[in-house]
Amino acid sequence: MNTAAAKQAIRKEYLAKRKALSPETMQQLNASLMAQCSGLALGDPSYIHLFLPIAAKNEVDTWPLADWLRAQFPRAKLVLSRSFLATGDMQHFVWDAGTQLIENAVGIPEPEGGEPVQPGLLDVVFVPLLAFDEAGHRVGYGKGMYDGFLRQCRPDVLSVGLSLFGPLPELITDAWDGDVPLRAAVTPEKVYYFKDEKR
Repeated sequence: MNTAAAKQAIRKEYLAKRKALSPETMQQLNASLMAQCSGLALGDPSYIHLFLPIAAKNEVDTWPLADWLRAQFPRAKLVLSRSFLATGDMQHFVWDAGTQLIENAVGIPEPEGGEPVQPGLLDVVFVPLLAFDEAGHRVGYGKGMYDGFLRQCRPDVLSVGLSLFGPLPELITDAWDGDVPLRAAVTPEKVYYFKDEKR
């Protein structure tokens, strides 16, 4: 099976697994994941990029994480993206009390606008995913938007995947496919840190 077909199979499997979770199980997994996030070594960040969940796809609930980050790092600015699905581009804005959020075409709450932030300013980026492996490779929704975004960030940015499931042993990857490995991943059971790889 080639890389694209393998990723598509994993994508389908993990979408189904996540959608099959009951509200009670989702609540338990999200609470455990949030407890693990509180042990992350984030340093002293100035800008923290977060994503908000697509509720219909049972994505990780990052609203409590946002509250924790604001309390833990009061000097840091939280940042959200606005995605342009037709082009694959993303714009990034400070998320503060004045930010107006609207749902985009796929159900992601996004900022209408605000104070723009360049990717090079970001210290931490929380990354959505469907699956990941023990080397930090991830499978997302297949658009490649986060890979393109992470390539615009500094080489030392801490990219953290959030997953309701543990890692696969190994994903089929190619050096030329543009995937950017994670620096860390958080599951309800533990935090994984990965060795730096060429970006």
